Amino acid sequence: MQNTTSPYRNQSNTDEIDLAVLFGALIDGKWIIAGLTLVFALIGMTYALLATPIYQANALIQIEEKSGGLAGMSELSDVFGGPSKSVTEIELIKSRAVIGQAVRNLKLDTVASPDYFPFIGEWAARRFRPHFSGELALPWFGLSEYAWGGEELDIFQLDVPPDYLDSALTLVAGEHDYFSLYDRHDEQLLTGQTGQQIDQNGFKVQIATLQARPGTRFTVTRNRLLNTIMHYQNELNASERARDSGIISLSLQHADHHHSIRVLDEVSRLYVRQNVERNSAEAAQSLEFLREQLPLIRSELERYEQVLNDFQMSSKSVDISIETQSVLNQIIELDTLISEQDLKRTELQRRFTGEHPSYQILLEQTQQLQRQRNELSKKVDELPETQQELLRLSRDVAVTTEVYTAMLNRSKELDVLRAGTVGNVRIIDAADASVTRPVKPKKALITVLATLFGGFLGVALVLLRQIHNSGVENPEIIEQLGLPVYAAIPFSKDQEHLEKNLRSNSRAARHDTLLLAMQNPADLAVESLRRLRTSLHFAHAEAKNNVLMISGPSPSVGKSFVAANLAATMAQAGRKVLLIDADMRKGYLNKVFRLPAKDGLSDRLTARIDTETAIQHTEIDRLHMIARGRIPPNPSELLMHENFRRFLEEINDQYDLIIIDTPPILAVTDASIVGRQAGISLLVTRFGQNTAREIEAAKRCFEQDDIQLKGAIFNAVVKKSSAYGYSQYGHYFYEYKSERA
Repeated sequence: MQNTTSPYRNQSNTDEIDLAVLFGALIDGKWIIAGLTLVFALIGMTYALLATPIYQANALIQIEEKSGGLAGMSELSDVFGGPSKSVTEIELIKSRAVIGQAVRNLKLDTVASPDYFPFIGEWAARRFRPHFSGELALPWFGLSEYAWGGEELDIFQLDVPPDYLDSALTLVAGEHDYFSLYDRHDEQLLTGQTGQQIDQNGFKVQIATLQARPGTRFTVTRNRLLNTIMHYQNELNASERARDSGIISLSLQHADHHHSIRVLDEVSRLYVRQNVERNSAEAAQSLEFLREQLPLIRSELERYEQVLNDFQMSSKSVDISIETQSVLNQIIELDTLISEQDLKRTELQRRFTGEHPSYQILLEQTQQLQRQRNELSKKVDELPETQQELLRLSRDVAVTTEVYTAMLNRSKELDVLRAGTVGNVRIIDAADASVTRPVKPKKALITVLATLFGGFLGVALVLLRQIHNSGVENPEIIEQLGLPVYAAIPFSKDQEHLEKNLRSNSRAARHDTLLLAMQNPADLAVESLRRLRTSLHFAHAEAKNNVLMISGPSPSVGKSFVAANLAATMAQAGRKVLLIDADMRKGYLNKVFRLPAKDGLSDRLTARIDTETAIQHTEIDRLHMIARGRIPPNPSELLMHENFRRFLEEINDQYDLIIIDTPPILAVTDASIVGRQAGISLLVTRFGQNTAREIEAAKRCFEQDDIQLKGAIFNAVVKKSSAYGYSQYGHYFYEYKSERA
């Protein structure tokens, strides 16, 4: 009993990867890899050349150390490694307070851009260089609705209904500075003239500048303010040059370098102004408090002076003693200090909590001054009652005068301080951008990456094709199935050309030979058939008759090519050969020899004609042929009839070899029927097309009908580095022919 274990089953269960096969597949697919690499390299270069360049504007801001603050706090911050002061400033720069004001000032939520021709329009517009102001580029291909260079649109105002926010609108330039605005459904919303404010259908539009050819289209959009602010917050890049350096670098990328410079300058200006306002806020707050208190203190002073005058008039006393004056001076000094401390305490309460060290120190100093004043109050109690009252009233006037004078002086100092505040940040480098070196696209990098991607894709495609290619490319697999490989026939480009002529029914097919053995006898495929002829010469010695059946597992494996050219080589070797086309469904051997299909095998088996009429002579001596005949409704039944056996017996002694071309065994049963009458049966398999499973199934079909295949013919073999198994069987293809003078 034969071992029917299929080698491809064993191969499918192994996890080993044959690197030699994969490397050979890469060599075989070198043109695919090279082609894809070249295609993607060209795509990368094209994109790098046509892509819109992106420019980067840069600015530099310095943050200076703030003066003041609690003693030792900065040293503690340095010791414990507190966060960099620049981190806070960077967040302030990117805040909505700064970015939002810049968006509003520059109207960045209104976006307008010309409509360019796809792919090349923007590139052409960038290359246009006007010779005078207002010159427009000539439209390519007569497409005047697109912008080709020199177009300009400046929108001073664009207010739209809420439903049209973030919606792209189309503005079309007209004659004499007129324009029309359309929605995305091409419905006209309004029409107007440049320089005029138009208010129609809930839209308010004012165009400052419109320079374009009539019919040119622009896309305009009014974006939501918050979305625009968030967009620029993401686009603006702010970073500290080095830790604790106090130098902040700002950058912004945009296709229009003027736009990026303008936005970055505005952000820098607003940030510096905001910093100045923030630093002067403390002085402004204190000044506001003093201005609120000054009228009250002045009113209180006037009241004290009036009370003192009234007392002096009523008591007939206008002066106080020397002792009382001394006590009064001390009390005035202490009350003045206490009042100043109260003012400082009120200011600190606005800035700190009651637990702050500065507030606690000030509170302790006030309490100490209060104790000293209480001691002086005891001395006052020892004075006469008139002197006590005069002392109290004089003290109120003097203290209030001192406090009012001090507050007035302080308010003037704060006013000067507020007006002279310059902030602790300054712009070192104003925004600027290099117009000769865009940051994007990186042309060299894009080209290299595209080339590498193309090469990788080509390699992946070749390897994937190799992995999923189940067609047999190694004759060793066929022999492991129990079928000796009688011949490996190389792929012939000449035969491919002949088959194209045969299918097209061209003039060459009607006049030139369609048989490779006649058209190019030195072809390597014909030489392989001659080697097969030699092998069959010895195989016939053991055969029961001289009938050779040729079949295949599936259509288009080249069995008719093998049968026709093998018959030709046999006849050329001096043997009398009969070629029978037993494929009564789709046989076309008659076309190869330019013979009619009628009066063939089907007609002979149905007794419409005799054997002599069915046999046709070919252009090759000693080679006769029987065509398929009329297409019958029951080809298999005709072959199973006794007439077919008697027909073969009739012609068996007339020829040295009878070659029968049959349909594929996996399609119909005709080959099994013919195989019972044949002395030798061969199976034609095609390189890379028939799988091991198909070949095994075809072999099993013949064995089930008790037909022993003599061997296989490996057709259309392509020289591939991955098919390394040929060397084990000596299937080398060398061209060896005489050189013509």
